[in-house]
Amino acid sequence: MPDEPRPCVIVGDVAQAHDGSLGTAHAFVDAIADAGANAVKFQTHIASAESTPAEPWRVRFSYQDASRYDYWKRMEFSEEQWAGLRAHADDRGLRFYSSPFSIEAVDLLGRVGVAGWKVASGEVTNVAMLDRMASTGLPMIVSTGMSPMDEIDAVVAAVRDRGLGLTLLQCTSMYPTPPERLGLNVIGLFRERYGCDVGLSDHSGTTHAGLAAAALGIDMLEVHVTLSRHSFGPDVPASVTPDELRLLVEGVRFVERARANPVDKDAVAAELSATRSVFTKSVVAARDLPAGTVLRAEHLAVKKPGGGIPPDRLEELVGSRVRVDLPADALIHESDVE
Repeated sequence: MPDEPRPCVIVGDVAQAHDGSLGTAHAFVDAIADAGANAVKFQTHIASAESTPAEPWRVRFSYQDASRYDYWKRMEFSEEQWAGLRAHADDRGLRFYSSPFSIEAVDLLGRVGVAGWKVASGEVTNVAMLDRMASTGLPMIVSTGMSPMDEIDAVVAAVRDRGLGLTLLQCTSMYPTPPERLGLNVIGLFRERYGCDVGLSDHSGTTHAGLAAAALGIDMLEVHVTLSRHSFGPDVPASVTPDELRLLVEGVRFVERARANPVDKDAVAAELSATRSVFTKSVVAARDLPAGTVLRAEHLAVKKPGGGIPPDRLEELVGSRVRVDLPADALIHESDVE
């Protein structure tokens, strides 16, 4: 028997949706676990190590931060707080991931403990940070949201040179990502080109993209999560709610079972033979037909149930002689005609 395919790892991505609140961050852990996902992912920012006061806003959304740098500063958690989040994830049976954005963040997360390294789309060319991640020997998950193929070739080669596990995620850094920019075709390209685990980092804000990717066969699905459509933050339009995440998890598992169980149509038809007689039709007497009647087209009709001579043989019966009296609506069987 061939090995059963591994189920897709479904990652609930909190990113910055906690808005600097440790309590909210813990609430996300519970919501993602309750939805049936396999992993939770955060982002670990240390403002002084990753940014300057001159960093521009991608979208100026904050009502309280004078600069992007101030925002990153407000998003920081202490090492003890990160350790508490990791312990909470462990307690809920979730893998714990967090994308680092500096070498200092890599070192902090290394002490806290992560299931692997998630490389954010903007960090694919950050060689020094990638080297620090790789030195731990942990598997790498790489998003490709802003990278051309030559950059992806380079990071794949670097990870493989270290002999590390690799999952490559198709991603488009648009928030939300329209269907025309999802790039589902790239998932198969990655698998063929690199022969590694592949998946989708989805920013569509729907369950549709993840289900479509699951139908293609993926190893990992990462999706942003918001506690409510009314929550604050720039990623809300690109996120799913906990209820939507639960539906997505159920849908992905449904698709996986379907993909893992190919159907033999003849075998299924045999299995459904009793049902078939209920839904199909037979040739019947359109009126009372005494024995000896030579059948004409107007003597015959097609009606439910099945089990008699099938409708596609009606014309064959024309010209046959009825051997027995047939009342109207009686199913005609082979033994009734000659």
